[in-house]
Amino acid sequence: MMRAENPDIELLQTKASTLVEALPYIQRFAGEVFVVKYGGHAMVDPEARKSFARDVTLLRAVGINVIVVHGGGPQIKTMLNRVGVQSEFRAGMRVTDDDTMQVARMVLVGQVNPDIVSLINQAGGRAVGLSGADGQLLRGRRLKVDGQDIGRVGEITRVDDHELRLLTKGGFIPVIAPVAVDDEGEPLNVNADLAAAAIAMHTMARKLILMTDVPGVKGPDGKVAQAVDGAMVRQWIADGVVAGGMIPKLSCALDALDGGVHKVHVLDGRLQHALLLELFTDQGVGTLVR
Repeated sequence: MMRAENPDIELLQTKASTLVEALPYIQRFAGEVFVVKYGGHAMVDPEARKSFARDVTLLRAVGINVIVVHGGGPQIKTMLNRVGVQSEFRAGMRVTDDDTMQVARMVLVGQVNPDIVSLINQAGGRAVGLSGADGQLLRGRRLKVDGQDIGRVGEITRVDDHELRLLTKGGFIPVIAPVAVDDEGEPLNVNADLAAAAIAMHTMARKLILMTDVPGVKGPDGKVAQAVDGAMVRQWIADGVVAGGMIPKLSCALDALDGGVHKVHVLDGRLQHALLLELFTDQGVGTLVR
């Protein structure tokens, strides 16, 4: 019995070519640690959320040890507005008194984190939600801005990655809310980029992936650069080519590279399957910082 001709054979061949292109990357990265910072528009757009969950699940399925660190700024802002608390920012950091910290922890640990865990599990992954306070995973101290204390805003001083290694070894995907604890056991709200970079350094991650709401890092010509190095980044910051919220993001990238992370990727989380396109294709879709 002869099989009927498939009118979509060219489409199928294209899909097969994509898999062949991905193969050497899959072989190269199997067993490595990838830390993914998840935030921005990708967290609220339904299709982007599903795409992210599927991508992370696939990365874990091909043997990559994925650790997700998520943000939650917009969700915190919404809740603060709902309870009538006004936010104040200094150098891009939210001034966090005890009441604001209570709201931030409630949103990050009680709402955003379980939502992401559920999303990944629905996609076929095995996600486990954690706070940086669990088992003192993330220890920190108060971060000062221009020499001034801005409340319960923290920077990471130590990462206890023992639990993360056990989870990834067991095939789980840790999903971490960026809440640390200080030496007195009190909570600290930590910028998700800073938390992801610290975790990437302490786990000796092969890659740190920062998902943003822009296509990548733009150079002096206004176009997204496919790859940059540390010297270029520092020069672009000094020249004002890189400005705004991209400066602290790239500062985290440089710290991670100095701390032993092999490469950092800056991706547009609004693009469906951005993770797979950047990591498993020759051209990529974001900016590689090396």
